[in-house]
Amino acid sequence: MLTILISGFIFGQPYYQRWQRQRIRARPFPEPWRQILKKRLPYYRALPTDLQLQLKKHIQVFIAEKDFIGCAGLIVTDEMRVTIAAQACLLLLNRPNHYFPQLRSILIYPAAFIVANAQQDAAGLVSEQRRILSGESWQQGRVILSWQDTLAGAANPKDGHNVVIHEFAHQLDQEHGNAQGAPLLQRSSDYQQWSQVMQQAFDQLRWQLQQGQPVLIDPYAATNPAEFFAVLSEVFFEQSDELAKQHPALYQQLSYFYRLDPLSWH
Repeated sequence: MLTILISGFIFGQPYYQRWQRQRIRARPFPEPWRQILKKRLPYYRALPTDLQLQLKKHIQVFIAEKDFIGCAGLIVTDEMRVTIAAQACLLLLNRPNHYFPQLRSILIYPAAFIVANAQQDAAGLVSEQRRILSGESWQQGRVILSWQDTLAGAANPKDGHNVVIHEFAHQLDQEHGNAQGAPLLQRSSDYQQWSQVMQQAFDQLRWQLQQGQPVLIDPYAATNPAEFFAVLSEVFFEQSDELAKQHPALYQQLSYFYRLDPLSWH
């Protein structure tokens, strides 16, 4: 009997989750949340009506399912929840609604925060390295964000810098393991072209930086393929016209992956 009950719970859970999400999406979108979108997210006003509606439904589910935790004395408000959820859920539009299945909590600091990491050199000596960050994505179900940088990213939707989009792109990349710049694509046959286009653009960016040439894509993208994908996601949503003009193959790959065409929103 116990085995039957456990099996019923395991196999019935996806159906219950789907039912719960349908209930949440059926609720009216709270008017105070609508005012937050208008106040904090000029990006929202640029979206077509159907995507605005879709985004609002995603926000409702996201806020219901994820824990928002204030750090360093920060008290979490609905303004923080809605502002973060709206930017994160841009990445879910027109895609399967898994809502970042590995993610359980979003930790919010008032401003940039310090992270200490142990580093071991070739001789085996371990030292502590301290870094100041505006965001971080953990494979173990956490995203950490600076509220100050979150607001700055939302306020200017055309500068190509958005910490929430960046960290949640990492979450998509981490759905099947370590972030490697190759998120789950629609078909296994898509990976060959994805890899070819991304590697060529990654190598080109590194070469341009070595030559001191001006680049559209932030130099941080040259760190590794995972950061390249996350930075590209920022550029795709915020500087789609320039990305399509300078890197049409990249734009095509990202448009196919995200199932969106931001060029048509302007």
